[in-house]
Amino acid sequence: MPGESGRRNPLPTVDIIIEIRSGIVLIERTNVPHGWAIPGGFIDYGESAEAAAVREAREETGLTVELIRQFHTYSDPGRDSRFHTISTVFIARATGVPKSGDDAKDVGIFGKNNLPSPICFDHDAILQDYFSGRY
Repeated sequence: MPGESGRRNPLPTVDIIIEIRSGIVLIERTNVPHGWAIPGGFIDYGESAEAAAVREAREETGLTVELIRQFHTYSDPGRDSRFHTISTVFIARATGVPKSGDDAKDVGIFGKNNLPSPICFDHDAILQDYFSGRY
């Protein structure tokens, strides 16, 4: 049975860079750590990363997204101070007006030169990679 070996494994998560109009959607987190973040969350047991990305985007922003491509995977054990997570980041597109939901207390559309502060987790590095075209 899983878990009987006593091993602790990283938790799989997704983050979704949602392109909308001339910017990207970020959420302001209700829960700790507080600050702004790329929408995302944990992959449920029996759920694909792609399905989790679509679900998390809808829950946190109210948007129905179209996944464009997988961007990159981020796995630094210190990327989330609460847990060791491994995040698969997707790029998606959406239309409409984002509305904060789930664990988001606010939502906004931002560009490369007007990012809010503070940005949680390692999302500032992810956004730098995205805006620089690194991956």
